[in-house]
Order: sequence, then C-alpha cells, then structure tokens
Amino acid sequence: MVMVMGEVWTKLGSSLAGLMFMYAMFQQYIPYNFRSNFEKYVHKWVGFINPYIQITFNEFVGERLERSQAYLAIQTYLSASSSKQAKRLKGDLVKNSTKLVLSMDDHEEVPDEYQGVKLWWAASKKVSKQPSFSFYPTSSDEKRYYKLTFHKKYRELMVDSYLSHVLKEGKEIAVRNRQRKLYTNSTGHKAYWSHVVFDHPATFRTLAMEKEKKEEIIDDLITFSKSKEYYAKVGKAWKRGYLLYGPPGTGKSSMIAAMANLLNYDVYDLELTAVKDNTELRKLLIETSNKSIIVIEDIDCSLDLTGQRKKKPEKEETEELDPLQKKAKEESSTKDSKVTLSGLLNFIDGLWSASGGERLIVFTTNHVEQLDPALIRRGRMDKHIELSYCSFEGFKVLAKNYLDIESHHLFGVIEQLLGETQMTPADVAENLMLTTLTRNTETCLENLILALKDVKVQTSLKAEEEAKEKEQTRLKAEKKAKEKEAELQSKDEAKQDKLASKDDDNEVNKV
Repeated sequence: MVMVMGEVWTKLGSSLAGLMFMYAMFQQYIPYNFRSNFEKYVHKWVGFINPYIQITFNEFVGERLERSQAYLAIQTYLSASSSKQAKRLKGDLVKNSTKLVLSMDDHEEVPDEYQGVKLWWAASKKVSKQPSFSFYPTSSDEKRYYKLTFHKKYRELMVDSYLSHVLKEGKEIAVRNRQRKLYTNSTGHKAYWSHVVFDHPATFRTLAMEKEKKEEIIDDLITFSKSKEYYAKVGKAWKRGYLLYGPPGTGKSSMIAAMANLLNYDVYDLELTAVKDNTELRKLLIETSNKSIIVIEDIDCSLDLTGQRKKKPEKEETEELDPLQKKAKEESSTKDSKVTLSGLLNFIDGLWSASGGERLIVFTTNHVEQLDPALIRRGRMDKHIELSYCSFEGFKVLAKNYLDIESHHLFGVIEQLLGETQMTPADVAENLMLTTLTRNTETCLENLILALKDVKVQTSLKAEEEAKEKEQTRLKAEKKAKEKEAELQSKDEAKQDKLASKDDDNEVNKV
C-alpha cells in the first residue's frame, strides 16, 4: 500500500513539474498577443462550464483612489461572522468606529447564508508589479478586495436583494460603533482636515438656558435631521444655518457641542485665516462628510469680509525698501488669506454647498452688528439664536449641574441680583464649582452673591464714570463751541472795523 501511494505521488509530482515547465515556456516564448487571446478564450470556456458567479469589491476606487464605501460596509458586515468562523483574523480600528473590528485575513474565506441560499466571501489582494517611488511609507502596491461567490441561478436574488441587505447591515453596524470626530483645517501647502476624537460632555440638559428656548432649538434640530424628503420636495439643499451671537462666556461653544451630541454629528471647526483662497475653501467643503456641523467661530474677527481690494503700497514706501525687504514683504502679503465675502457666501448656499447633505453651518460672533447683512440673512443663517447673560432659569440649571440642588433659601436673593446685574453663565458656573474640599453648597451660593454684588457695584461705578465722561465731553464741546463763536465774533468785529477804517480813509481822500 505504501509503495502504491509512493508511486502515485511520484507520478503526480512529475506531472506537476511538467505542467510548470510547459507554462514557463508558454509565458517566455509565445507572443503576448497570442497569449492574451488564448487566455481570453480559456476564461470563456471555464466560465461556460463553471456554474458559479463571482463579484469583486475593491478597497479603492475612482481616480483619486478613495476608499470604497461598499468595501467598508462589507468589511463591517463580515466582522461578526468572520470572527466566529475564520481561522486567520486581523484586528483594526475602522474609521469612525469605537470598537476593535476583527476581519478576515488575506486569502481567507467564510460562508454566509441568505434566504436558504449558501454563498461565500473571500478576502484577497493583488500585488502590483509596477515599481513605485514615494517619500512616505505606503501600501498602495497591495490592492485588497472582497470576492463574493454564488450559484448563477441565484443571480437575481443576490444582486437585487442580498447586496442591499449587506450594505444596509454594514452601515447600521458602523453607526452603532461610530466615534464622532472634531476636525480642523491645516495650514500649509495643501489644505486638508485633521481630526481628534470628539468627546465633549455638553448636552442641552446642562446648558444654562430657559426651558422654552431649549425645547424650541431641540425641536428645530430634530425636525431638520428627519426632513431629507421634505428638502428634496421643496428643491433645497439639505442644510441649515445657525447664527449664535452674544457676549463672551454665554455658552456659544457649549451650544455647538450640545447640538453635535444631540444629533450624533461630526464637527468641522473651520479656521478661515488658514484658508488660502476661495478655491481651497471649496475643496475643504467637498471633503466634509454628511451628518456634520461646519463651524466658523468669531466670524467677525476671522477675516475682513468687506470685499474691498487691498490698496497698493505708496511708491515712496516701496522705493525706500531694499530688494530683500521688498521680497519678504511681497511673500508675507501672498501668504494672507484671499477668501472673499462672495466666496464665503457661495460656500454657505452656492451650488457647491449642495454636494452632500445633512449639514449644519454655524457662525458665532460677539458683535452681530458688525457682520455684513448679506452674510446672515434668512436663507443663509436660517435661525438666529441670542445667547445673553445668565437669567434665573439658567442659574437653576447650573445649580442643579454643579451643586445638585433645585431649591435653597438663598435663591430669592440670587434671583433679585441677577435681575439687577449682568453676569455670564461662565462666571456664574465658576462661582458654583466645588474647587476645594472646604467649599460646600452654602459657601458656593454665598460666593456667588458676593460676586453679583461686586458686579453690581462695579456696574454702578462704571455707569457713574461714563456719565461723568459724557458730561465732561458735553462741557468741552460747549466750551469749544463758545470759543469758536467768540473767535468768529472777533473776526467779524475786526472785519467791520477794517471796513469802517477804509470808509474813513475814502472820506478823507474826497475832502
């Protein structure tokens, strides 16, 4: 028996060696055109007798080699089954995921079943034979893909139903494991977004704001997130603009974080001064994802958006500079942002703003009166939200957050002082924080009362100083007006005396 098996293996080895030799000779000496046609007909013949169909999903697609969303959805879908069935696995953190995803290793295969039909998924890769040169480490010479195999009689079921099921399940799993990001645009030769994990604790429950105002904003946000069909029906891009304005420390940044946490959106913090020109601004917009908030904070300080051209330097000024200074000045001027008001308006609601969907655009400012009306009109900034000084309702929210109390005998005093003074929620919160071991609820509230009284005194003194300055300015203006009037009167008298003297001289000459 052993001798028979040995002979079988010997013959099999000889046959394989012969086939490999013939294949090598075929590849080396047969012309390429002949080989290409031969392989084409071989594939057709194999396809004719093979009852199975294969569909390939490449990891990268498109001219820019963007990562395929279908590939990512399939990878997420297969992570559950492959972790239980595959023998060789690899772990990775998929984009926007909070959990480690186990997926099939290369050249591994797992079965799947759909409506009683058995099929197979295989993970494979192709290694490019073309040499590539790069200063950065890359694996672009390895092109990974998933391959789905099923019987040809189930083609319609697989194409029309199963693949949609896989993509839907994969996306739902990705949403459940999604990790939100905070993006910012980089400064440098090329514009791109860099990100960190967004883990801000602010919610609408913790915002120091009137209950009715909170409910109005929450209702507006949730309605927007569920209105895809409505926006398509009325012919508008699925986006909405919010203008948050008010003094510093009134919770504008916390409001943005609460909006992101409510809707589970990513946040793109756009620094306009780092954007080179309108083209770069448009490119950054295209690269933002759906379900995101695009934020421009302190927009009144970001750029000069008046649309006016910069004046040319005076000739004498440029002539006084030596060549090196002149060149340095020119380079510094070219580095300045050239984003214009029209470019920003197109960014908000132009044609390019419709690329993608489900986006919020949020502007914040401390001085709303300084903004161009065209920038904040309805249709661009759809909802204007004023965040002002702390009210008693806002204080009660902060007291619950920081001290875990809903009532206290000092609340009446605080309510009266808040009605007479202006203190931001940030300052109120600072006085309520248990910053030391010796501080307690009573101490925090007493400190807040002292701070409010101090603000009241400072406000009163400031008002008195402003009144004095105003009175002094008025007196100076009156004095200046009287002096000017006296000067004019003196000039008139001198002129009249001169005319009278001239008349006397004329009379003497006549005599």
